[in-house]
Amino acid sequence: MPLRKDDPRSVGGYRIVDRLGAGGMGVVYRGRSRSGREVAVKVVHDQYAADGVFRARFRQEIAAVRKVSGAFTAPVVDADAEAARPWMATQYVPGPSLARLIRSQGALSGPELRSLALGLVEALRDIHRAGVVHRDLKPGNVLMADDGPRVIDFGISRAAGNQTLTETGHLMGTPPFMSPEQLTDSRSVGPQSDVFSLGALLVFAVCGRGPFDADSPYLTAYRVMHEEPELAAVPEPLRDVLARCLAKDPAARPGLDELARDFVAALPEEAAEDPLTVILGSLEPPAEPAPLDQEPPRPKRRFRSRRLLAVTGTACALGLALTAYLLLGRPDGTAQAGAEATAAASRDGLPEGWRPWKTTVLQAALPALDPEAAGTSSSISVSTGDGSGPCRVSGGAVYCVSEGALPLRVDARTGRTDWRAAVAPPGTKRDGYSPTALGLVDGVLLVEQNVADQHGENFKAGVVAVDAAGGRKLWSRPLSDQLSEETVSAGLLLAPDATGRALTARAPRDGSLRWTAPLPTGRTCIFYDAGGRPYAECVREDSATGEDGDLYAVAPADGRMRRIAPAPAGRFTGMVGARLAYLEMGDMGEDGSESTYRSVELIDPATGVRQTAKLGPECRGAVSLARSTLYCAASNGRVTAVSPLTGKRLWQTATTLVQPGEAVTDPRGRTVYLAAVSGQVAALDARGGRLLWQSASHADRPVTDTGIPAQVMFDQGALVVSTPDGTLFSLDPGHPDRT
Repeated sequence: MPLRKDDPRSVGGYRIVDRLGAGGMGVVYRGRSRSGREVAVKVVHDQYAADGVFRARFRQEIAAVRKVSGAFTAPVVDADAEAARPWMATQYVPGPSLARLIRSQGALSGPELRSLALGLVEALRDIHRAGVVHRDLKPGNVLMADDGPRVIDFGISRAAGNQTLTETGHLMGTPPFMSPEQLTDSRSVGPQSDVFSLGALLVFAVCGRGPFDADSPYLTAYRVMHEEPELAAVPEPLRDVLARCLAKDPAARPGLDELARDFVAALPEEAAEDPLTVILGSLEPPAEPAPLDQEPPRPKRRFRSRRLLAVTGTACALGLALTAYLLLGRPDGTAQAGAEATAAASRDGLPEGWRPWKTTVLQAALPALDPEAAGTSSSISVSTGDGSGPCRVSGGAVYCVSEGALPLRVDARTGRTDWRAAVAPPGTKRDGYSPTALGLVDGVLLVEQNVADQHGENFKAGVVAVDAAGGRKLWSRPLSDQLSEETVSAGLLLAPDATGRALTARAPRDGSLRWTAPLPTGRTCIFYDAGGRPYAECVREDSATGEDGDLYAVAPADGRMRRIAPAPAGRFTGMVGARLAYLEMGDMGEDGSESTYRSVELIDPATGVRQTAKLGPECRGAVSLARSTLYCAASNGRVTAVSPLTGKRLWQTATTLVQPGEAVTDPRGRTVYLAAVSGQVAALDARGGRLLWQSASHADRPVTDTGIPAQVMFDQGALVVSTPDGTLFSLDPGHPDRT
């Protein structure tokens, strides 16, 4: 969810990126450390910070989570219970809650259900071994990561033998998943209460509803106390196991070790696929994606007698390919033999007057801001409004908007700096200036400016319009009560009004108001451009998890909003034909630096029809959508092309790039380009993934921990590349070794 005006901009040295949710005790934000590591930061509500009981309970929660360090919980990274507003940072788990997963994809079964059940048993075993009872195990407190569930939110947990802070007359928990003893005498709650909650949660996962669901929480609580659970839809033998978990008497419920054995028996692993089939499936050449109005082709039936022949032939082909690679392919920073003709065939002509050039965006900006803040800036650290990176090319010029530097324009033919816009307020410190590019339209560069005080807090935000030709300031306006909501679409700047209850559209050239339209009541919305049209995702303001949202199409003429479908689980990535594509994040890599993606969802904005394709583990790192193909660039340089229609791999190629950015295709769609943080660029054949060439490194001071990737752009037939250290350069894809 987007940030609000009164949200902090940093907590404990962690820069706040957006909201993850809000509850009765506090707000949870997504934060980012200086190294780029992402965390979930829970901050106690201001009105409770002075409450001694609440502060003590928060200390108790921090202590409880620190005790638990299992694979299926989110560990504490940092905390300060004595701060003016106490806070705690835990590992960020980029996955949907179980509640959201069930709502969007339906009930679980097979391997997914087995992984959930056994993962939660292991999580509870670690929690109970640490002497802690969770007491609020529910679908909203289980995050579904790629490698298993994560139990979060120990807000009302307590030590098994500690009765302090257990208040009489306060309902502590969520009725559909509370045990009978929680409803009668919360001081008697022990580890077996979590077993009851686990049983109710798994019924929800299997059936899509809880075993005691009713029209009101009071009736639900009565059913928990006095009625038998509704388990008719749970298949045997799992039904018997969950019935014992839901026994009214805690002593009649199974222990965790017994429960683990029961789940293994009731949820057997599926038989492994024939190894030869697996080999053939991974080695056979990819098929062309089916047209959008057709079903993907079904795999042809193979006979076992032909499998060995196919494997033998493939092995021979691999041997020949390896020989060719050893003779021709040397990804050592130099252009490969034969690459020039292939690359030249796929590019347009070079711009008139172009020559290879290189400049440093940030170095030229040193005197531009407050001299007291002089010193060297180490990186471009900026998140753009349209996701295209800190720079963009238009009309023979490169426009860059980067943190700690004023917006500037560079001649794309020569690398000469044309202008630097003096738009920051007087006295602005370098480390407190954070601009974001919103868009370039109608000859105007629109920039969101965030300016912090001398303590790095209390950001003041506004939008400023800069004339693209000369760099002069055209107009500016303060932002409303929420950040990161502005977008440029259909030639307009869209932003909430001062109340946050209506959407406004302004002309980029003079800022004049074109129209105002009401937003859905009780909703918080974010906007983005897709195919030249504006869309909005709106969630309920009282949603504790950021769920219960809807996707809307916004009419550019008057701002009327038409509901399309429930909000997608992933982030908007681009268009596949006429459909909107959303990538759902999975877990992070072991070092927390590489994102993975579990699925791609396509939504038809005209009908609301949805199509989801699961992605394999190779879809990780920087992922982009170009010409109806997903390109996944892993931090180790491996590039994978995937069909967004089926989720199947089309090809995969290894490069020596370190932490490459998003892959892009040339205007004709024949060549794929991507760049590393070092400024090394690689070109690949878009049809089969063959590595054409890799350039030398161009960055002056490679930066690897900013979370901001390198970016490749096009100026007719020339490549323009930006790197995180502020280096900006251009090269000829037909002669990448020219300097």
